[in-house]
Amino acid sequence: MIDIVPLASVLVPSFLASLVEVVEAFTIVLAVWLTQGWRPAAGGALGGLVVLAVIIAVLGPLLQLVPLTAFQFAIGVLLVLFGLKWLRKAILRAAGLLPLRDEDQAFARETSELKRRSHGSRRGDAAAALVAFNAVLIEGLEVAFIVVALGAGHGMVGYASLGAAAAVLVVLIAGAALHRPLSRVPENGLKFVVGLMAVSFGIFWIGEGLGAAWPGGDWSLLVLLAVFAALSLGAVARLRPLRRGQLKVVK
Repeated sequence: MIDIVPLASVLVPSFLASLVEVVEAFTIVLAVWLTQGWRPAAGGALGGLVVLAVIIAVLGPLLQLVPLTAFQFAIGVLLVLFGLKWLRKAILRAAGLLPLRDEDQAFARETSELKRRSHGSRRGDAAAALVAFNAVLIEGLEVAFIVVALGAGHGMVGYASLGAAAAVLVVLIAGAALHRPLSRVPENGLKFVVGLMAVSFGIFWIGEGLGAAWPGGDWSLLVLLAVFAALSLGAVARLRPLRRGQLKVVK
C-alpha cells in the first residue's frame, strides 16, 4: 500500500504547478489563435509537443544510469532553487511589492504584440506559429521537470505525470468552455503553495541524498512544510508595511 503522505506530496504539487504553467501556455496559444487563426496556433503547439516528446524520450532513459542518492541530491538542489524562485515572487506579490499576474492583461499584451508583428507582413503566420511553439515547449519543459523532480525520488513518476495530465485536462476543458484566458485561476496562491512544497521536498531530498535519516520518515515533510510556511508568512507580514513605496523591488 502506498503511503498517503508521499503520494499527496507528489500529486498535489504536480497538479498545482503544472496548472500554472499550462494556463500560461494556453493564454499565449489562445492569443495566436484569435489573432492569426487556428492553423498557426495548432501547428506551433503541435510542433512544441513533438519536440518536447523527443527530448523526454531521449533524456528519460539516461536518468536510470544515475545513482539514486546522487540523483536525489541533484534534483533536491534544483527543486529548492525552483521553489525559492516561485516563493520569492509569491511573497513579494502577497506583500504588495510586486503586482499580481493578470492573465487578461497578459493575453491583451500578447495579442497586441502578435498584431504588431503580423501587420503588413506575409510572415505573420510563421511568426505566430513560432510564438505558440515556444510557449508550449518552454512551459512543457517546466512541467516535465516538475514531474521528474517530484516523482522520481519515490518511484512515483507515474503519479506525478497523472497530476500534470489532470492539470492539462482541466485547463483544456475550462479554456474550451470559456474561450478566454483563465484569469480567475489564483496563480499567486498556487505559486505560494507549490513554492512551499518544492522547497520542503527539495530539502528532504537533499538530506536523503546525503544519507540523512529523517525523523518520522516521509512524515517529516509536513514539519518542513510547516516551518517554511511560517517563515514565508512572517516574511509577508514583515514586508507588507513597505508596500507604499519605501522599498524598491527589482523583478
